[in-house]
Amino acid sequence: MEELYIMIYILVFIIGSIAGLLLSYKKHMEPYIISEIDVLTLVLSIIGWFLLFNHGLNTHISSEILLTIAFFFIGLALGRRPGYGRKETAIGILIAAVVWISTSGVLF
Repeated sequence: MEELYIMIYILVFIIGSIAGLLLSYKKHMEPYIISEIDVLTLVLSIIGWFLLFNHGLNTHISSEILLTIAFFFIGLALGRRPGYGRKETAIGILIAAVVWISTSGVLF
């Protein structure tokens, strides 16, 4: 049964990456822009990485559903055009890691 969940996670990540690439090409017709952070991509990245790292904090929804949503949102952020989405992904990982460290009791 575990293999089925892994296959679903991979499939959802690929679908999210393709959707992110299509949305990125639709939104950004110009070449790479260095200084701009996309707010929607940032929010999706934070939610995705937060759900991936901290899915055990929620007891109302099953972990499989939360991980599926997380991999889709991470795929949306990582699947952008080359150069886009990397700052948003780094910020999302950083925020999710800080929340995970503060709730897991690693520091105390």
